Amino acid sequence: MNVLIRLTKSTLAYPGAEKSLITPQLVFNDPTTLPVISTFRILSPTGALVDNNHSLTITSEKIVDLYKHMVTLHTLDTIMYDAQRQGRLSFYMTSSGEEAVSVASGAILEKHDQIFAQYREQGAFLARGLSVQDIMNQLYANSNDHGKGRNMPIHHVNKAINLHPISSPLATQIPHAVGAAYALKLTKPNQACSICYVGEGACSEGDFHAGLNIAATRECPVIFFVRNNGYAISTASKEQYKGDGIASRGPGYGIVTIRIDGNDLLAVYEATKAARDLAVKENRPVLIEAMTYRRSHHSTSDDSFAYRSKHEVDAWKRHDNPISRIRKYMQRPDINIWSDELEEKFRKATKKDILKCLQIAERTKKPPLSEIFTDVYFDNGGKELQPHLKEQKEELDEILAQYRSWYHLEDYKA
Repeated sequence: MNVLIRLTKSTLAYPGAEKSLITPQLVFNDPTTLPVISTFRILSPTGALVDNNHSLTITSEKIVDLYKHMVTLHTLDTIMYDAQRQGRLSFYMTSSGEEAVSVASGAILEKHDQIFAQYREQGAFLARGLSVQDIMNQLYANSNDHGKGRNMPIHHVNKAINLHPISSPLATQIPHAVGAAYALKLTKPNQACSICYVGEGACSEGDFHAGLNIAATRECPVIFFVRNNGYAISTASKEQYKGDGIASRGPGYGIVTIRIDGNDLLAVYEATKAARDLAVKENRPVLIEAMTYRRSHHSTSDDSFAYRSKHEVDAWKRHDNPISRIRKYMQRPDINIWSDELEEKFRKATKKDILKCLQIAERTKKPPLSEIFTDVYFDNGGKELQPHLKEQKEELDEILAQYRSWYHLEDYKA
């Protein structure tokens, strides 16, 4: 009976596609004929509201606060890029052109939310409460680094703000973010979510697809935040994918999706805040594709002018700078929450503070060399090193005793 009824329906009833309409027409779904996903924007590059009737959900005080984080991030990047070029730092990655993306998205997170970042989210960490000194300690891998000096620069970890360890390999944090979201769903229902930051290049990895699929089927409160900045190191986005960006992939996995202007601080803030509400209240994953442009080299190990023109970069800097955009809005006569005088005063104080933090981090000793063997494998209830680690430690002790002057041991604690 049920089988006969099912076969006469106008919609397909097979388990894999129960809502599909029946049609006698042989028609392929051609992606080139589908409408392009629109991009949510509140502020134009000139600092004007796209819709004058739009009611902002962010206060003037919060806008100023986030703007200060953006300026701090940009100043930090400028100083640390130069420090690396001077040989004072081994490696660095800037966020030039992407300040609004990380700062605004990080600002909406709450106490129990879990952060799984890539390596261009220092703005989010600042917005969550990480200090410039915390960042400097990590960059210099000193004894005050929350990661105990074990990871390369920019690869932060901080339990206080629920920032999980950053890993260089692309997309490895995606399954972890989904797993954490599932755990939050079970232990803190409708209270918290996880946010996973990736670039468009990482979305070509298998973990991206596996992560989205499991998040959708298990109904996990997770925000997939994709920074589409045009380049995955030297691979341009047009060489990275053929379809309509990354946002078009969300609906295919049954995930609510939005594309936003990543250079618009207000749009990023409102969209991510709404995404968090949706994820937490309804236990649903959300995909955000933030469109932006990476003005910087990929890292201090990269020369981006080998694959793009300086004119292209300069054009983006002049015509669509996220810091300039929000500043133009703040200094409009009808808004008037910022001024040239405040700008000069804040930038001067910020630069002074960052340079002071840099000097402190440089002077702070490295962690004890004995830390190499801790937090790995232990026997006897975590009290004793395993035999192979004991052997390695003894060998290191012998080498250091014989060649002590070669290793600058005075730079390390104990």
